[in-house]
Amino acid sequence: MKKIGALPSQMIGEMMNAGFISGTEKIENNINPASLDLSISEEIYRVEGIFQPRPNEKVRDILELIGAIPQKLDAVFERDRTYLARLNEKLKFPKTVYGYANPKSSTGRNDIHVRVLTDGVSRYDVIPSEYCGESWLAVKPKSYPIKLSFGEKLSQLRFFNADTRFNETELEIAMARDKLLWYPLENRVLDYSEIKIRDNDGSIILTLDLTTDIVCYECLGSEKILDFSKRRCNPEDFFSALIKKKNGYVFLKKGGFYILSTREAVRIPPHLACEMVPMDERSGEFRSHYAGFIDPGWGWGKSGEGKGRQLTLELRPFEDIIVRDNQPICKIKFERMADVPDKLYDEMSNSNYVEQKGPCLSKHFL
Repeated sequence: MKKIGALPSQMIGEMMNAGFISGTEKIENNINPASLDLSISEEIYRVEGIFQPRPNEKVRDILELIGAIPQKLDAVFERDRTYLARLNEKLKFPKTVYGYANPKSSTGRNDIHVRVLTDGVSRYDVIPSEYCGESWLAVKPKSYPIKLSFGEKLSQLRFFNADTRFNETELEIAMARDKLLWYPLENRVLDYSEIKIRDNDGSIILTLDLTTDIVCYECLGSEKILDFSKRRCNPEDFFSALIKKKNGYVFLKKGGFYILSTREAVRIPPHLACEMVPMDERSGEFRSHYAGFIDPGWGWGKSGEGKGRQLTLELRPFEDIIVRDNQPICKIKFERMADVPDKLYDEMSNSNYVEQKGPCLSKHFL
């Protein structure tokens, strides 16, 4: 029987060996349990705004048309400016495989908007089957300027041979079988029947955690430059910590950028993957995340002993809002893997967020 779903690390490696993915010399180091990190080259342009190619139109030809300005990679990527970087990875997809891209977690936590563009594809972050050509990344720092280096990984690509996202029945079965959600404060599994707010489309609506000492990090902008090659940066140069008010709520300003956390801990078994998907306007005028893909093995532990891990939220309100503990804040969907990956998130030495609890800034900060 054909194995269908999201492709695991070993199948991504096989695609590379077969010439469907080519690029940097050490591209195999960019393979995750169910995704491939995409790395920027030295070919960078400053553009007036992001755009979409029309069918049969190459991204490179549009750059010439709009008068894109070449930029050196070691120059500062200014706040609220749009840049287009050619990615090192060249793609030549087979008939049976298609792909979707997501910002990496550290990209989202630093309020950097990125989207993958490909020749002739009038959608962002979409790579259709049989695609053959270059790949590009639109980069727009929203809160503070940044510096990048060759090979920096801001986005990741996932590969599929079928859509295996759960329906509601499959979700209920998986929650009972795989213990997908936990309540860390009570150290117990969350039952399907306890989810009171739902869209009945195979998704899970998670709620906000305001029980920690620091409930939120706020960034309203900074002129300091964040160098992505550095670690142990001072968070106070970019963020301020917010404490919950005595009456139990936090006020979020329109246009601000906030790092928060889900109340529930999510546990991803090796045969599943998970993605944070957009909430609709009925939940409020805000965006709850920019990164969104969660690898197999997240919160699983080394042999299934894990009790999940909370998810970080990168929230931007489009109006002044008041948020309270345990209110609906984000939405996730599970999907099946085509096979169990040969590496899992919690086992990888370069996994950056295995210890995160509550709101957590990116790996660049103390």
